[in-house]
Amino acid sequence: MAGFFVRRLMEFIPVVFLVITLTFFLVRLAPGGPFSGEKFVSEEALRQIEAQYNLDAPLFVQYWDYLTDVLRGDLGPSLKRPNRSVTEWIKLKFPVSLELGLYGLFVALFIGLPAGVLAARYQNTWIDRVTMSGATAGICIPNFVLGPLLVLVFAIWLGWLPVALWEKPVDKILPSLTLGVVYAAYIARLSRTAMIEVLSQDFIRTARAKGLSEFQVVFRHALPGALQPVVAFLGPAAAGLLTGSFVVENIFRVPGLGTEFIKAALNRDYTMIMGTVLVFAVLILFFNLLVDLIHAWIDPRLRHD
Repeated sequence: MAGFFVRRLMEFIPVVFLVITLTFFLVRLAPGGPFSGEKFVSEEALRQIEAQYNLDAPLFVQYWDYLTDVLRGDLGPSLKRPNRSVTEWIKLKFPVSLELGLYGLFVALFIGLPAGVLAARYQNTWIDRVTMSGATAGICIPNFVLGPLLVLVFAIWLGWLPVALWEKPVDKILPSLTLGVVYAAYIARLSRTAMIEVLSQDFIRTARAKGLSEFQVVFRHALPGALQPVVAFLGPAAAGLLTGSFVVENIFRVPGLGTEFIKAALNRDYTMIMGTVLVFAVLILFFNLLVDLIHAWIDPRLRHD
């Protein structure tokens, strides 16, 4: 396992380098700049501001300077809000995005896994059809459509939940549902397919022949074998939950890192864009590595492959 971990970790280093390089040049090739839209600023003052942030240097010099700063752990100052550095903004806003992502993952597992097990247990019945129809609808409806629909029903029509707050536990229900329902649908379909395959195995028939209850057969013997595809899906799901929070945070005005990324993109805040992209890229790679380790621990053949 130690060798497997080291090999996978070394594979992520060129990926992070590639993400930094592509993001750096793409944001600078976009039209406009962080200070090009400033009003009532003379040309001389604009040149001084650009020189202060090293924006007047050649592009490859800026790239090399930024790369060396990142290797030292310095993500630079925010160009539009210099009262805090990019690292400070990330430390301030990231816990909110992480909290929202964990809530969304809990919703996805809490809804998707029981729904898939239930549909597999009652295959080809009305329970199976209703559950899988709901899963298909959950996959087809994107979160930027689902979020306003949930607000319309539960906040405006029924008045049960607030529209856009992030203070009390009740404020976090609608954003978490919006973020997690889509992945709950995927998990439901994956767990149903895997559970149907496991329930047809010989050891399940043996367990039933021994007189075990259906609850023991399903949850003690069948479910562990059906969890492998779900575990493999959790890596991309965790990545999607983090990146999908951009839209959800914007809909519900959640003060997280996704909202900061949108503000930085609109304001051409180069360093803030680079910092948030780098953080999300590292987190996505971390979740994929974690899932790979769990999968390799479950199936030892993967370590040797």
